[in-house]
Amino acid sequence: MALDGAFVRFLTKELKEELVGARVSQIHQPNRDEIILALRTFSGNRKLLLSARANSPRVNFTENAPENPASPPMLCMLLRKKLCGAKISDVRQPSLERIIFIDFDATSELGDSISLTLAVEIMGKYSNIIFIDGSGVIIDALKRVDPTMTTQRLVLPLMKYELPPSQNKLSMLDTEPRDIVKAVMSTPKPEKLNKAILNTVLGLSPIVCREIEYLVTSGEELYTDRIDSQYKKRLEYYITKLTREVREGSGAPYSVSEHKGRNKDISFMGITQYGTLMTVRRHASFSEMLDSFYLERDRDERMKVKGQDLLKLLTNISERLARKINTQSAELKQCADREQLRVCGDLIQANLYRIEKGSPFVDLENFYDENMPIVRIKLDPSKSGSQNAQKYYKEYSKAKTAEQVLTQQIEIAKNELIYIDNVFDELSRAGSERELAEIRAELVQTGYIKAPKSKAKEQKPMPPLEFTTTDGFKILVGRNNRQNDTLTLKTANKNDIWLHTKDIPGSHTILVTDGREPTDTAIMQAAMIAAYHSKAKDGSQVPVDYTQVRNVSKPQGAKPGMVIFVKNRTVYVKPSVNFES
Repeated sequence: MALDGAFVRFLTKELKEELVGARVSQIHQPNRDEIILALRTFSGNRKLLLSARANSPRVNFTENAPENPASPPMLCMLLRKKLCGAKISDVRQPSLERIIFIDFDATSELGDSISLTLAVEIMGKYSNIIFIDGSGVIIDALKRVDPTMTTQRLVLPLMKYELPPSQNKLSMLDTEPRDIVKAVMSTPKPEKLNKAILNTVLGLSPIVCREIEYLVTSGEELYTDRIDSQYKKRLEYYITKLTREVREGSGAPYSVSEHKGRNKDISFMGITQYGTLMTVRRHASFSEMLDSFYLERDRDERMKVKGQDLLKLLTNISERLARKINTQSAELKQCADREQLRVCGDLIQANLYRIEKGSPFVDLENFYDENMPIVRIKLDPSKSGSQNAQKYYKEYSKAKTAEQVLTQQIEIAKNELIYIDNVFDELSRAGSERELAEIRAELVQTGYIKAPKSKAKEQKPMPPLEFTTTDGFKILVGRNNRQNDTLTLKTANKNDIWLHTKDIPGSHTILVTDGREPTDTAIMQAAMIAAYHSKAKDGSQVPVDYTQVRNVSKPQGAKPGMVIFVKNRTVYVKPSVNFES
């Protein structure tokens, strides 16, 4: 899914048209892998994302810039010092390498005009953002590479910048199509056509190579030693067409996704190899496609990193509760035979005259059973018959008390585990640092996290998520358990409709009626939204309970978000927040 060299060529051309002449107004580094340049362009203010993430490296304009940390990292401070106010003079790509150079005309501290460059290397786990001066010397880098990491190519301040090692492949920019075809057919040993193209031609990703093979063979599998004159003619035609597109920069942005909406791949050409198994969509621009394609994945990864401490805490609590429930359940199972202890006590008490002191056991008729079977009862030889009876009564009483306590404790632990599962769910859906902060505040309130010694400035709670049904009803969704309580117990009107996934962690959802009778359509769409904001987001037929808010109440002492309700009905829906179709 990485950007190939040809894709970077089209992206560079698009960026150059917008960026040349733009001025840097601000620079942010929201995390260790990303830099945001706030720019004043001829078309208005724009934000340019430079990402060196291992699974989504890229350069694109973004409408979804991540939140900034409280204090900027050192590299960010350096870039602000050197580049704020600078003008972008060029955006370029060396050959078909996966590198974009952004050149700046800046002013030094002495007022002299200087040239500076940001090199964005888009190379999977080796991706990097390198800051270079006008003479090609590295000023600093997002990821420094020292001799302990590699001996091939060092990336350190004061060292000369060098391009990554060449791949020894043919470039479509300076190689004729017939020579490319000849090289593809001349592989040392027979291999699939798409693999041969990938290993021979510079700047092409696997999906493009598979597409060329698909077009040449109409979906058949073809090895290089079986390319006859007809296949060769077709291969040369499509390689020529591709070469022309790359040289002229006439490609277009396409994304491939599963029918469920999960993103699969991207390309600079139309993709037909999947037939009806995938959805192929053409986008307005390469930047827009990259921004939307990686939006959800990057957000989830950012939140995973920033919420790692919470995830670890919740995992430990969940595992501890599970062990506690299993242990207490095993102890409770042992209490199931407590009635037999009482029976033994009664039989001994009724037959004291038959028991000799020092006997290890006694055989007695069980008068609680109609058939009067003989029961062998174990005795303590050091005790009298009466003392043995009292011993059984005492064990019976202890088991009875233990059963009551264990039942209560298991119920408490199960409710606590349900609450932790709810917090897990809200953590998985957190999309900003403010939401993470509110989850932390909730865990402080419930005693799972110690309150910080220094009180941070308390932020105003975020509003609930808001949606509108196709027939005009407003829907509100809680972002976390504390907001769920506020939304259900304080904000909502008693006649509004409350919805929640049945026995599945999720958000409280309110269908605001405003005195109107809710339509079936509104209830179904509200249920779809409730299912979407739950642990069952990826399900197909998710049960959702709904009832009037007046039928929902909070038990005394219950944890945030935990309520009980009556007079509910259940619908089964497919999770969604999009009702246009």
